[in-house]
Amino acid sequence: MKKQFLLAAAFASAVSGVASPPKTPVRKPQPAGSAATSSAAPVRKFIDPANMDKQVKPGDDFYEYANGNWLKTSKIPDSKTSWGSFTELRERSVEAMRTLLDEAAKNPQKGRLQQMVGDFYASGMDSVTIEKRGWEPLKGDFARIDKLNSLPAVLDELALQRRQSNGMLFGFFVAQDRKNVNKYLPQFGQGGTTLPDRDYYLKNDARSTKIRAAYRDHLTKMFGLIDDAQAAQDADKIIQLETALARAQMARVDMRDPYKTYNKLTISGFNAITPHINWTDHMAKLGATGQDTVLVSNLNFFKAVDSLLVATPINDIKTYMRWNLLKGAAPFLSSPFVKQNFVFTRELTGQKQETPRWQRMSSLIDGTLGDLLGQLYVQNNFKPEAKKRMLTLVDNLEASFKEHISGLEWMSADTKKKALNKLVSFKRKIGYPDKWKTYDGVTIRRNDFYGNVEAAGQWAYQYMVNRLGKPVDRTEWGMTPPTVNAYYNPVNNEIAFPAAILQFPFFDADADDAINYGGIGAVIGHEMTHGFDDSGRQYDADGTLRDWWTADDATKFKQRAGQVEAQFFGYKVLDTLAVNGKLTLGENLADLGGLAIAYDAFKKTPQGKGNTAIDGFTPDQRFFLSWAQIWRIKVRPETQAQLILTDPHAPGQYRCNGPITNLDAWYQAFNVQPGNKLYKAPDQRIRVW
Repeated sequence: MKKQFLLAAAFASAVSGVASPPKTPVRKPQPAGSAATSSAAPVRKFIDPANMDKQVKPGDDFYEYANGNWLKTSKIPDSKTSWGSFTELRERSVEAMRTLLDEAAKNPQKGRLQQMVGDFYASGMDSVTIEKRGWEPLKGDFARIDKLNSLPAVLDELALQRRQSNGMLFGFFVAQDRKNVNKYLPQFGQGGTTLPDRDYYLKNDARSTKIRAAYRDHLTKMFGLIDDAQAAQDADKIIQLETALARAQMARVDMRDPYKTYNKLTISGFNAITPHINWTDHMAKLGATGQDTVLVSNLNFFKAVDSLLVATPINDIKTYMRWNLLKGAAPFLSSPFVKQNFVFTRELTGQKQETPRWQRMSSLIDGTLGDLLGQLYVQNNFKPEAKKRMLTLVDNLEASFKEHISGLEWMSADTKKKALNKLVSFKRKIGYPDKWKTYDGVTIRRNDFYGNVEAAGQWAYQYMVNRLGKPVDRTEWGMTPPTVNAYYNPVNNEIAFPAAILQFPFFDADADDAINYGGIGAVIGHEMTHGFDDSGRQYDADGTLRDWWTADDATKFKQRAGQVEAQFFGYKVLDTLAVNGKLTLGENLADLGGLAIAYDAFKKTPQGKGNTAIDGFTPDQRFFLSWAQIWRIKVRPETQAQLILTDPHAPGQYRCNGPITNLDAWYQAFNVQPGNKLYKAPDQRIRVW
């Protein structure tokens, strides 16, 4: 299932932090469309001048003007790869989860919900028992792998491991058919590698070469921890095999094309391109029974997998399987494995200290029993009035977007009609699911951490394959309530905003409209615009991958999108590394459209219609300053280099500065003139939506 996210997975996987921001005094929420003016309550500065650098001209670098002093004085905590608005909120979210988990661990008798999350957390914090077990949890799997002596036996073991949530060699999942969205379909994708991107295996620049050397050292040391007598040789075998898989993988830019990755095959057709893999048999062992059709994202990759399975000595394949088990289990084993894992993480990301155990456990439980922990989170950290205010904001953003579509000079009436139909068909998910997963069949034991991880993983796999043959459940969420993020899902044509993002600086019930529209309003617009970005526009109102554009309108859209692509290719990040305008195009289009739509919606509020300054800033200035402060972030150079390759989002500085240079209102708000570094002549400003 393809989703567009406000932030990249690379950031989401690095959720961590060390301090919770001070709590805001609770005041009566202001009605939508009005500014907070009460003098009885403590005054909070939603735009803090102490964070700004007013020595920088707004028109030269708006990001630095809005955030410069914050950037100079803030430090990335040693246990983090980055620090900024998102990570500060994630810190608050993880702290909240810790409180809930501590309480549940102390009171498991309160009920099944508390028992499951509390005992899981307690087992993960029981470092004494975890240290005693060492790598014992893997020994049974390793003994079975050692006995494999044929390709059919290897394939059977691969299927067994996948059912245990240890997928390797390729990707497999069950999700909606993009061209028949009311049906779940088995889907196969490329995979099988460890490094963050195929380029790390294939390029010979200094960074890639250094990472490969560190990876080989990591492999050798990890194998050494399990008493592998030929650890160095096995490390070389892993790199050789993974490099072959990387060569067969499609580039990330190509993977963004929903048509390039849509290859529907009968099972017999799939068998024909992989003569040494019987998919009828293998899918039965995967538990994906009763199917005659599959989707395959990259046919050439599976041809390569088939050839590799035959050409690679079986002992090397067994080594590869042991490695995949070991790397997947390492975070849940004794400290030598956790520490060595971190040594390699440090090389990849620049992170200086391990993430504290309690934070790792909180994030793990959020990722495995998220609907249980999410219920506790919502009960304690989400106010009903926030959801009500969000629904109003979504209504206002939708009305603004309608006006934008209706007023497009470059789009024909026929395509406009279909675009408007898609817009009003958006499904909205705010805060938390309408129904929660119950995790029936999962047994959590207080003294068996690794067993709990396995049990949760096996349940998740079985839950996924059990979808086959059942009606599509459109109530499911792709994120848990404590997640600081948002997403658009094209096959459901839905936008979702988890509870944890509905906090300052994105949203605050006490803030004036300029703050909320420049923050969460632009995020709402961002997710809406994903339905009309270069990829999302190819799905229609019911989520089907189907062309609804006239040829002329599609050409005009691509011309405008190409201008955004070129703009972002022009941004240099680290020495020779530039933003990849093709990889980040969808997110850049969403930022540009979202900000423009949010601004026009803001101008319909009483504050937006007026010109009353607050703390010395006009309403329009506060709107754009709010936009700028949500993107403030400091990132370690090693992490930034990785994100340039893997992240479909541009760095925060360019997410801030890129879109505003195309909005006339920003020029007027800050009197940006020719000669300012960010200035673009009116006829050079890009408008897509």
